[in-house]
Amino acid sequence: MSAAPGFALAGGDLHASLEDPVLGSIAFLNEVMTRYPSAISFAPGAPNLAHLADVDVTAYAARYERHLIEERGTTAERARNLLHEYGPSRGLINDLIAEALRHDQGINAPPRSVVVTVGAQEAMLLTLRALCRSPDDLLAVVEPVFVGMTGAARLLDVDLVPVPETADGIDLDALRGACAEARTRGRRIRAVYVAPDYSNPSGSVLDLETRRRLLALADHEDLVLIEDSAYGFTAPPGRALPSLKALDTACRVVHLGTFAKVCLPGARVGFAVADQRVVRADGAEGVLADDLAVLKGMVTVNTSPLCQAVIGGMLLAHGGSLAALGAATSAHYRCNLAHLLAALDRELGGATPPGVRWNSPSGGFFVRVRLPVRVDTALLERCATEFGVLWTPMEHFYLSGGGTDELRLSCSYLTPDRIDEGIGRFAAFVREVAGPPRRGRRALP
Repeated sequence: MSAAPGFALAGGDLHASLEDPVLGSIAFLNEVMTRYPSAISFAPGAPNLAHLADVDVTAYAARYERHLIEERGTTAERARNLLHEYGPSRGLINDLIAEALRHDQGINAPPRSVVVTVGAQEAMLLTLRALCRSPDDLLAVVEPVFVGMTGAARLLDVDLVPVPETADGIDLDALRGACAEARTRGRRIRAVYVAPDYSNPSGSVLDLETRRRLLALADHEDLVLIEDSAYGFTAPPGRALPSLKALDTACRVVHLGTFAKVCLPGARVGFAVADQRVVRADGAEGVLADDLAVLKGMVTVNTSPLCQAVIGGMLLAHGGSLAALGAATSAHYRCNLAHLLAALDRELGGATPPGVRWNSPSGGFFVRVRLPVRVDTALLERCATEFGVLWTPMEHFYLSGGGTDELRLSCSYLTPDRIDEGIGRFAAFVREVAGPPRRGRRALP
């Protein structure tokens, strides 16, 4: 359908980010899913909704309202109004989030340092906008990188510096070299975006020693670390590593989180923990969260108080613990992941086509598969058309031209029986494009 005649805007006069493939990658996948509705899709990293069939959001909001009255001493009228009005930009449930982080993860941040956001995506945007003042400020990202962060940087005209991923999760020598190289050009790497636990899309985990070395490097190079903790809750019992923020003794880490994966994606509630001290020109002091709240007031005004009340009620119903709130969903995702890996081993592991490899993460949503052919949108459409399976090309997640022989499979949205059927189809596709099988396989690092 063509636009109405009359005034027309030149595409070249609009913001350059609108022509960036990163911004269109998610829309493309949605469009492909619409065109192939009968295909089994391993493409979306969307949370599974099975556990929400009996969730009573009204009851949870009422639970939070009772909390305001009985434990905070708020009048019934005021409690009701708090849920119905705009509300403060900083948020309503900051104290519950701060207490849950202290109890579950050992993150000792006061409620004032928490800003409740519209998902983690807004937290990324606000944090970047606050930290990057000058065009000379750069954001380093561990590659492959979540397109939500690269997209936010594109919208804000923040230039990106890719840092290679290693078996330890990040190439610290490359990051150190990138900092030095930026300085020779009169620029600086202001912050580093990192997802230390089962990152999207690679599923990588930073080991404990690497976390400590990264924090030390941040202190030495005067960096802020932007920690995305979206998938940390999926760690197997007893195997969770301390977050960067829990290890952060120098206040170098801005910790981003979301309730979308843990309990209720439709609420769109996330948060940023930004307790960095800010000293103004007039000597006044505050914390970075104060500035994020100011920016939020100009972006979304506030996060829906009703949605915050639902999340607050869910936290209260689970003893104020994020770990308890996410226990059932974490177990579900680990089960799905194990099912996906078992299906790959069953269908392809015994006689693997040459050049086919995949990793075996213990948590998160994603498995990476390497093929001996170019993996692009044309191959995706062929797979959808001929084999009825969708996945995500990894090249969407690289800034420097990598990932052209890899794809991402997501385990989160499907049921075990659909995973089995889908991997059966996927294995047939792999054998078709990769050639005759061989015994055994080599795992991706």
